[in-house]
Amino acid sequence: MKKIVAVILSVGMIFSMTACGNSSKETKDSASSNTLTVGFDQDFPPFGYVGDDGEFTGFDIELATECAKRMGKEISLQPIDWDAKDMELESGTIDCIWNGFTINGREDDYTWSKPYMDNSQVFIVKADSGITSFADLAGKVVEVQKESSAQTALEDENHTDLLASFGQFLTVDQYNTAFMDLESGAVNAIGIDIGVAKYQLQGKEDKFTVLEEQISSEQYGIGFLKGNEELRDEVEAALMEMVKDGTFAKISDKYFGYDVCILGE
Repeated sequence: MKKIVAVILSVGMIFSMTACGNSSKETKDSASSNTLTVGFDQDFPPFGYVGDDGEFTGFDIELATECAKRMGKEISLQPIDWDAKDMELESGTIDCIWNGFTINGREDDYTWSKPYMDNSQVFIVKADSGITSFADLAGKVVEVQKESSAQTALEDENHTDLLASFGQFLTVDQYNTAFMDLESGAVNAIGIDIGVAKYQLQGKEDKFTVLEEQISSEQYGIGFLKGNEELRDEVEAALMEMVKDGTFAKISDKYFGYDVCILGE
């Protein structure tokens, strides 16, 4: 029996060492690879989405593509199910998550780049809804994207009373669906990132409005597998080059009308 136990323990140690070795190898391989594979939500404009030409585009997509070019790597854009982002990263399917990805509340879950953009969570309502404050949301139907920063913020202990005041709190897979629900009257408000909200409201300012009161504020960064500082540093160096030569500001102005960069502040 002692011999059997000893064999089992030895096998367990081998598997454990192999797993650790594989994790180290994946981290090293991602840094030395000739390809930078970026995981993103393809239904999250203006950060990542499918353009009119059928190609992936967006603010973060353009930043990542230019970074890869400066790093001497090919860019591989990998749309992912946002719920499965951690599995995709841990399995090595993607090298990083770069798509309006909030650092706050996830600080210890990934190896992060420096934050490159400030963001806040807000509510969008119909302009003629009569909703002008959080208090007006009592008894109303509120919707957010599943696993989004808005959901995390609203489920935080700081917003217990606000969340409890809703008539219903719903989640959907995509913000495109949420906007259709808002337009049809199926929901009364959407909790959303301000950057996405402003992009979606272009040309529709007469139909929808953003409540002045913010749910929360946060910062965006690029998330890498825990411990993958080598690739993080390489991407960050390329990003800083873009800041210094004005490329970051040029891409930002295209999507937001101003320079959102907070790197170096």
